[in-house]
Formats: sequence, structure tokens, C-alpha cells
Amino acid sequence: MKKQLSMLAAGMMALAATSCVSEPQTANITWGTFNIRYDNPADSLNNWKYRKDSVSHFILSQDIDIIGLQEVLHNQLKDLKDRLPEYAEVGVGREDGKTQGEYAPLFYKKDRFEVMDSNTFWLSQYPDSVGFIGWDGACTRIATWAKLKDKQSGKIFMAINTHFDHVGTEARKKGALLIIEKIKEIVGNNPAVLTGDFNVSEMSEAYQTITTNDFMLKDAHKEAENRSGSNYTFHDFGRISPELCEKIDFVFVTPQIKVKSSFIPKEGPREGKQMSDHNPEVVKLSF
Repeated sequence: MKKQLSMLAAGMMALAATSCVSEPQTANITWGTFNIRYDNPADSLNNWKYRKDSVSHFILSQDIDIIGLQEVLHNQLKDLKDRLPEYAEVGVGREDGKTQGEYAPLFYKKDRFEVMDSNTFWLSQYPDSVGFIGWDGACTRIATWAKLKDKQSGKIFMAINTHFDHVGTEARKKGALLIIEKIKEIVGNNPAVLTGDFNVSEMSEAYQTITTNDFMLKDAHKEAENRSGSNYTFHDFGRISPELCEKIDFVFVTPQIKVKSSFIPKEGPREGKQMSDHNPEVVKLSF
């Protein structure tokens, strides 16, 4: 009898333990990339002071969880932080590693995500050398990353945001390879999302390097189950005819990430009504 009771108790404990094991949670995240155009007084009616409210409103209206921004000067960062109080950010200026020059910051909903680690590296032969211009590049270029934990699902993943050189072919290719190595080093096989202005189309060597490497990243726009809006991003404040515009801003994802949708809004109809000289891209991801 004692043996039967012991076996019954053991069985009940095993059943209880099994019932306490939670099912794997799915992370559903709305993610964006947006070159907001640096604050240039020569932009006249397209100057940042006329656009900062619409850029902030767009991020809020799309309920974006995480967004990588490019060409952000320090005063623009402050403007965005003032208008997006529910977000926190990581990133530094590319010239001095502090506040000088353009940032490539990541904004994220601070109540939902925990930053486990973050940093910025320079796209060059010396990634830790602040302000170093890499290879055949014309400008200092950086990538800002964060290792994040989703408080809702418990998922750990990486966000990385960059702005490739507009001149150096070698700088773009080598920069792509450097980013791939950093993803492998920081999160291994965990999910990762790369956003940025890559200054080239999908026909470029840099794009092919990212999407055909052994450690492959996929173009979220192409992978999306549903696509809406424009099929291009750079339009120079509407000065380029739509049929001549190209998609040079991308969201790349590791293969285990499912892309539900991709949305690229069209620019405004006239000068002073565009959010930027680039269209943003907003994707809904699941992993």
C-alpha cells in the first residue's frame, strides 16, 4: 500500500511539474527604419523645424515598437525625445562618440523592452576607433546596436542600425561583412534585425553580401506576406519622379523571423509636406 501511495504521489508531482512548464511565447513587434534627413538650414520649407512634429506623429501613429533612425543630429535627437516620452534610445554621434555628428540611434518602447547591452562601432578596419573613416569611404560611418529582451515574451534578440557610405563601394561591402560578424558575436543564433539607409539598391554588391552570406539576412520587404504603399524610399523631397525612385532603405531579418507585412508610405504632395527626403519602412515581425 505504501509503495502504491509513493508511486501515486510521484505521478502527481510529475503531472504538476509538466503543467507548470509554460508554452514558448511569440514576440510580435512593429519595427521601422527611417532616414529623417539631417537638420540643414538650406532645406528651406523642408527644414527640420517644419518636419519634426510629423516625424514624431508618424512613429506614434504606426505604434512602432522599435525604430532605427539615420542622419539624426543632436538637436534632432532632443526634439524626438521630447515628443516621444514613452521611448528610450541608444546611440552616439559618429564624429566623437558622444554628441558630434550624425547619430544612427535606436528608439524603443521602454516599458516593453529591457536593454541587456548596447554599443556603437565604426564601419572601418578599426571598429573601436572613434571617428575613423573606413576603407574607401567618404564619411565616418557607424552602426549602433542593442541586445534586447522583450518583457512580454521573454525573447532575447538584437537590433542594429546603420547608414552606409554614399561613395565607397569597398566601405559598403566590408561594412556589411563587419556587421554580420558583430551579429554572430553578440547574439549568435538568436533573432536579429538590421535596419538602415544603405545608399544602394538591391542590385549592389553590399546588398548581395548581406543576403547571400553564409550567415544570411533576408530582405523583410521581399519576405512580407503583405506589402502596401510605395516600392521605393529615396525621393529627394518629391523632386524625383516615382518611376525613377529607388529603394535604398531596408529592414533585414535573420531567417527565423517571420515578416507579416511591410508598409512604405508615400511622400506628401508638395514642398513642405514631406516628412523627409526618404520614405520610412514599417514592418510587422513575429518570432
